[in-house]
Amino acid sequence: MKNELKYKRILLKLSGESLMGDKGHGIDPKVLTFFAKEIKKIHNIGVQIGIVIGGGNIYRGLSAQDQGIDRVTGDQMGMLATVINSLALQNACEHEGMHTRLTSAIQMNEIAEPYIRRRAIRHFEKGRIVIFGAGTGHPYFSTDTAASLRAVEIEADAILKGTRVDGVFDSDPEKNPAASLFSEISYLEVLKKNLRVMDMTSISLCQENNLPLIVFNMNKEDNLLSIVNGDNIGTTVSHLSVEEETNK
Repeated sequence: MKNELKYKRILLKLSGESLMGDKGHGIDPKVLTFFAKEIKKIHNIGVQIGIVIGGGNIYRGLSAQDQGIDRVTGDQMGMLATVINSLALQNACEHEGMHTRLTSAIQMNEIAEPYIRRRAIRHFEKGRIVIFGAGTGHPYFSTDTAASLRAVEIEADAILKGTRVDGVFDSDPEKNPAASLFSEISYLEVLKKNLRVMDMTSISLCQENNLPLIVFNMNKEDNLLSIVNGDNIGTTVSHLSVEEETNK
């Protein structure tokens, strides 16, 4: 282990679908336990951790209109799904001995604190993991955008987006075995190539605030630990120099 952490405060973004494991829906307890153990490894070395998790394993707001539900209502249902997942991950982390706080962008005082930036930062300083539920609290914004927004607000060193593939590819690696992995790519190129790493709003927020985004395989043991220690895991999305842009 290196003496100096590369990332001391991170925002970990997880998809709701990642919690399904081999199931077709819902939450796989084995996945929850694995994620909690991986998070504990970086918590134990002093990394301050914020987490945003999606709700796609329970409900996707974008599919609401196909079911005759208006978009605003569908997105509100999706926000509630993220809180269910956040509670599940909170429980798994606390079973591993970590202290956590669940905050919510919409009021639900019996189960979560209201999101207050200064309070969240104080939790980090006290060694607590902060899970940000309910997205941004507004319809039409994804949990990707919520992750970028919260990361900027808490002054995170980077967003770490855990996926089930090894990083950003030029095409879908699950459909194209010959897909090429980018070790590094610029925000602009992600937008130009429409690589769907995160939605346009979230990528733009990262770009405007010079916030690095690392996309990596969360299902591989010790990947998270290696990243905060400075190892080149997955794909780093950031500003590249003019020379690097020219050579691409």
